[in-house]
Amino acid sequence: MNILVIDDDPAMTDLLKLLLRPTNSNVIAAHTGKDGLAIIKQSMPDIVLLDLMMPEMDGWQVSKEIRTFSLVPILILSALDSPGMIAAALDAGADDYLIKPVPSGVLIAHINKLVRRKHIDQLRIETYLAT
Repeated sequence: MNILVIDDDPAMTDLLKLLLRPTNSNVIAAHTGKDGLAIIKQSMPDIVLLDLMMPEMDGWQVSKEIRTFSLVPILILSALDSPGMIAAALDAGADDYLIKPVPSGVLIAHINKLVRRKHIDQLRIETYLAT
């Protein structure tokens, strides 16, 4: 599985790489929204883990931009736990939202759920197109 982490904090991306090591996933880090968008267009990851609070281009803007060209699952990881912020992130195109800090087992379960749903949706589309 290819996981893209977009977070301006290198310590957080390093921690996520460590937490996701047991999944044998390829974890790629981007430290700006712009860099993350370029990576998505280039490599089409299986899932994007996205922080909201970033300079220049925040997570809401990144999520909206991703949705203009991709249906890749977006999982928000943020310290913001306001219901309004969560709703705004989901309305901007995110598929799920977890509040930092999150236990690694919960994070991995949410990643697996979103990737599983993505594969089921792809199968449905392929089946529909084949008929």
